[in-house]
Amino acid sequence: MQTLDCEQGTEEWFAARLGIPTASCFKDLITSQGKRASPFSTYANKLAAERLMGKSPESFTSEWMQRGTEMEPQARASYEFDRGVDIEQVGFCTLDDGSAGASPDGLTADYGLEIKCPAPHTHVGYLAAGKLPAAYVPQVQGCMWICEREHWDFMSFHPDMPALLIRVDRDQAYIDELAKLVAALNEKVRQTLEAIQKVIA
Repeated sequence: MQTLDCEQGTEEWFAARLGIPTASCFKDLITSQGKRASPFSTYANKLAAERLMGKSPESFTSEWMQRGTEMEPQARASYEFDRGVDIEQVGFCTLDDGSAGASPDGLTADYGLEIKCPAPHTHVGYLAAGKLPAAYVPQVQGCMWICEREHWDFMSFHPDMPALLIRVDRDQAYIDELAKLVAALNEKVRQTLEAIQKVIA
């Protein structure tokens, strides 16, 4: 694992993520059941576009996404207090070859942390289910792969309700399939860019 010490959301952070698959988008590669996801080709084209433009396209940020970003430090502090641990904040982590990356919400020597601060009704649904939401299986397993951890804590936080905290164990069979799909995606991006160069040459 390689780690870039930068603040998430800065120009340096966006530059580091440019054109490579990242854990927050692994849902576009693999389903929670470990199958290839249908947006695979669309995601490949998105990464190819980033490499061609040399920048990320503007993305939509909803009210709740913005609220989640603003509330994350409070959630992290709550986690540290309740667990009696210190969480290291890192900017961006990649595989040694730089072929994929992740932006964990926190790391300890033994495990990592993923924080979500969803809308109240979404948080209630997570609490009632009492397990890692299927939508975040690719991200959480991907973070364990990239950050070389055996466990990951998933936290759903709302300041006016109890938090949901789920300890997730590494699923090596799932990660092996994810690694294959990441390699296939990067090859698809390479082939796409090669084809474009032939057209515009």
